Amino acid sequence: MLPKYEYIEHTADLGFRAYGTSPELLFANAAEALFEVLVSLETIRPKEERIVEVEAPGFDTLMVSWLSELLYLFDTEGLLLKLFEIKRIEEDYLRATVCGEFMDQARHEIRTGIKAVTYHKLYVRKNDGMWETQVIVDL
Repeated sequence: MLPKYEYIEHTADLGFRAYGTSPELLFANAAEALFEVLVSLETIRPKEERIVEVEAPGFDTLMVSWLSELLYLFDTEGLLLKLFEIKRIEEDYLRATVCGEFMDQARHEIRTGIKAVTYHKLYVRKNDGMWETQVIVDL
């Protein structure tokens, strides 16, 4: 059985591969991998909830739009996210409920800052009934 996600080496940046038995699970696991880069998920309490909607042409672009929107919530509101429930997903649309809490410097230590989610070596694909994505983030 594959893990939810794993980190991969990449020169000067950071990458991960996420897995799922469905597109919903894949996108949720990719979001979890993104926030685990920022901070230990164990320190985040699911107190704040947001509805996130993104549109983009195709699963690859949708993945970047999804993760970029979540990163935007962190950058603009200081919202650290932990729970990701994909309510609806199509090749060009995603709607999710996400939960977390605002950054508290007394309890949250930022491990690594993320500047952006990139298209470099990006893919989203289905192999033998399992979904997989590879994402590189700019640190």
